[in-house]
Amino acid sequence: MLPSVVPCSVFRCVAGLAGALLLAGCAIPDAVPGLDKQGFTPNDFDSSSMYVRRMDAAQADTCEAARRALLSQGYLVQAATSEMVTARKFYQPNPDTHYTVEMRVVCAPEGDNGERSSAFASAVQDRYVIKKVNNSASLGVGGLGSVSLPFSATDDTLVKVGSETINDAQFYSRFFQLFERYVRVLPMAEESPLHEVPMQEREALQRNY
Repeated sequence: MLPSVVPCSVFRCVAGLAGALLLAGCAIPDAVPGLDKQGFTPNDFDSSSMYVRRMDAAQADTCEAARRALLSQGYLVQAATSEMVTARKFYQPNPDTHYTVEMRVVCAPEGDNGERSSAFASAVQDRYVIKKVNNSASLGVGGLGSVSLPFSATDDTLVKVGSETINDAQFYSRFFQLFERYVRVLPMAEESPLHEVPMQEREALQRNY
């Protein structure tokens, strides 16, 4: 005799289906973009932006202050003009992860006389991980082509896995606070150009910056 099949109640069937859906939802990784995360921040194009500051300095002086501020924090300056400064800094929190932060400051003049300017700063963080690549050795033999040898080597290579604009308000607040300090000391630097100051006084002046 075949065993009898007891039909489940409506409540039990619904509960089982809900549990299965819940487990399926929990199985979705948070790191996968586009599933439940927006590709932009709702605060984009806000009138009060953390990426811009008004400076009481001319355009060229503002960019020079930005260059000095970035240099003082260990950034490697890639390009510096009277209109824009680009610099990078590298981080390695653990042996398998590597970060690169690229900071860009654009200086725009304001007013008729150009004595004031706006500084627009943005930083992009790129994330890399170390991947191991197996390389097998091969030997070219005339008339036979290439012959694979039973030797292999493993090389480590950095693979870019993510890139994102830094939107931490505290990060930009600290940068602009340091930035404004260098803006304030620029007139002193203009009154005493470094190339006209003796070596000992020049080194002391640079330390004060």
